[in-house]
Amino acid sequence: MHVARNTTEVLDGTAGNVVSIGFYDGVHLGHRALITALTKLASERGLTTTVVTFDTHPARVLRPEVAPQLLCDLDQKLELLATTGIDQTLLLHFDAERAAERAEDFVTSVLVEALNAKVVVVGEDFHFGHRRLGNVALLTEMGERYGFEVIGHHLVGVDWTDARPEQQVSSTAIRRAVVEGRISDANEMLGRPHQIRGTVIDGDKRGRTIGFPTANVAISAEILQPADGIYVGELIRSDGETLPAAVYQGRRPTFYQDQASSILEVHVLDWEGDLYGEEVQIRLHERIRGDQRFDSVEALIARLA
Repeated sequence: MHVARNTTEVLDGTAGNVVSIGFYDGVHLGHRALITALTKLASERGLTTTVVTFDTHPARVLRPEVAPQLLCDLDQKLELLATTGIDQTLLLHFDAERAAERAEDFVTSVLVEALNAKVVVVGEDFHFGHRRLGNVALLTEMGERYGFEVIGHHLVGVDWTDARPEQQVSSTAIRRAVVEGRISDANEMLGRPHQIRGTVIDGDKRGRTIGFPTANVAISAEILQPADGIYVGELIRSDGETLPAAVYQGRRPTFYQDQASSILEVHVLDWEGDLYGEEVQIRLHERIRGDQRFDSVEALIARLA
């Protein structure tokens, strides 16, 4: 997949592009339904497939106090988009200037002039441009003027069929499932196990003293943390090696009475080695239980054993 980081780097669009636009956090089943429609049309018409996305969530610019934490970082998003088979991603910088851009100007500068769009595929509830005034109706009107077709794709459930609002797959619904500990529901909407990327850092090595060494994983403050608890998971090393693991997210109440922040610790099963400084991905499959305080370290060890 080609990644263009501005409109001057896009692939030659002589034949034209089938384009989708969105933030694509998590690249979930709803996003993949759009991309499936995109690639089918492109194959039938001999066009290039392009996803237009942004490096920063719009809310971080417009309303930072309510901006959501994200399901994946930018590198993960590009990696996930690459797995869909699209030809290119146009990654645009989102800042105050972009936020103030009229929807009509975005269409002419990006879709028409830069991408020579022939078809635009977006969710039926899609909004864009200054004050979110752009929508499917505006795209359709401008498409008639500039010669591109617009498809407002229905919102889907986990079975890819039309869904009632409460059943629709969305990044918001997945974030809610993650913070509530419903990781199986989140995975179903993602179409894959939820993954968190971070760097292994030095910890207090308390797990080692009780026979269960753990790797402390520091993650970006912009990335959503799962609900406190114990998870069945895997640790994926930087070289791709995948190791079964027990994953702990919590405040370690057995050892600390008032630890302010929740931390992510991973106990790799039946493995010894040094992970310090390594960038890893943590894959979550199932939540076993919530966090729990034990009356003694011995009681904790007995439960872990």
